[in-house]
Amino acid sequence: MNSSFWPDWKENRLFTALLALLCIAFIFLVGFKAWNAFGEHDQIGHAPRSRDTITMDGEGKVTGKPTLAQIDLGMFMEGKDVPELQNQNSQKVNAIIAAMKGLGIAEADLQTSNYTISPKFEYKDGSQNVVGYMISQNLNLKVRDLSKLSAVLAKAGQLGTNQVNGVSFTIDDPTELKQEARKKALQDARNKAQELADALGVKVERVVTFAESSNPMIQPFPYMYKAEATGLGGGGTAPDIQPGSLDVISRVSVTFEIR
Repeated sequence: MNSSFWPDWKENRLFTALLALLCIAFIFLVGFKAWNAFGEHDQIGHAPRSRDTITMDGEGKVTGKPTLAQIDLGMFMEGKDVPELQNQNSQKVNAIIAAMKGLGIAEADLQTSNYTISPKFEYKDGSQNVVGYMISQNLNLKVRDLSKLSAVLAKAGQLGTNQVNGVSFTIDDPTELKQEARKKALQDARNKAQELADALGVKVERVVTFAESSNPMIQPFPYMYKAEATGLGGGGTAPDIQPGSLDVISRVSVTFEIR
């Protein structure tokens, strides 16, 4: 039996193998720290190298035809008795809704946006008195068949609508037009960057950052019925409203790396 404190490798080969692995790991660790220290020493006094970049703005525009018109119809009435006013208002508004459905407007495209009842005051001898009541109701319509737009406005006026707060046109699904406008804007920014790079004698490498903004793409069309003096009438033959066209605009800011 070996009486030495250090075991013979033949007697304990596992211990010897572990010891050898530990020594190798220690050598690698010391070498790595030495190399890292050498690299840090080499960088002392030098600022970290940043990318050389240029930033350019670009704009792309695509013109499309509106596919959707939005109309805000209003009914305003005055009277002495609230229940009577409500009854009159309901009859008129319900008739308008039925007529709009008859013109092909879906129920999902009809939405009540306002319904208010408020007192009408008279100021006399330093005091105010309630002399009546006012009721107001608004109905938002989406007209998807633009050929029916004039008929919708004419029918609304015939049925007693005395407020039309304008007509706005938009494109229901502008996804493809936005993508096309974005491509044009990016190409515009790259062309500008390339032109500047050629003048500077450098080369445009790749995009570093990108940001985009776009226009709201809504075209308002002012249209207002002329109401009667009492505020209870109005409307006649509606004008021939032309939807025209809409510009879908994409504006981008692109940063390019140069070398």
